[in-house]
Amino acid sequence: MRSQGFRLSKFSSSPLLHCRKAFLSLTPLMAPLRDALVVSHVVGDVVDYFIKLTSLKVSFAGREVTNGCEFKPSAIVNPPRVDVGGDSLRSLYTLVMVDPDAPSPSNPTSREYLHWLVTDIPGTTNASYGYEIVSYESPKPALGIHRIVFLLFRQSCRQAVYAPGWRQQFNTRDFAEVYDLGPPVAAIYFNCQREAGSGGRRFR
Repeated sequence: MRSQGFRLSKFSSSPLLHCRKAFLSLTPLMAPLRDALVVSHVVGDVVDYFIKLTSLKVSFAGREVTNGCEFKPSAIVNPPRVDVGGDSLRSLYTLVMVDPDAPSPSNPTSREYLHWLVTDIPGTTNASYGYEIVSYESPKPALGIHRIVFLLFRQSCRQAVYAPGWRQQFNTRDFAEVYDLGPPVAAIYFNCQREAGSGGRRFR
């Protein structure tokens, strides 16, 4: 089942809003994640609102990804190191890497473009211990600034996962529903534009 986002306008002065504010104040690890992913529209364009439950660390050649940072295509030619948290090796995770801005942020007709899909990653390890369903393809944006999003799902069990017929128009929500993954347990994204590109605004 999909996680449902909050609709606050209807309840702006209700006890529900005060309860939610109190809940957020008790979960400091969640608040920065929520802010970055909501402001960037990753929540909305790719997934529904969710609560971070597991750590996720992504790094390219030793440089760690933080929400909203920028990598040029030359720096992301090779797959990143992806470390996942979890409570034990018996926990299994699925990693999805997508570009919701392909071929351009103003006309994302290929949303979402699937760059990488790895399943059966044991908790407390990294993606190299998982099963690669779709091989890593490095992003090479031609137009605009693209969000490159990593999403981590906790699996309820080990199961057969089939590669889609093409990378274009992958749908993370539908994928999670088909394989009963539930909402993500972690996510992070970076911005990427063509090698000679510089500056500009990401949001439309």
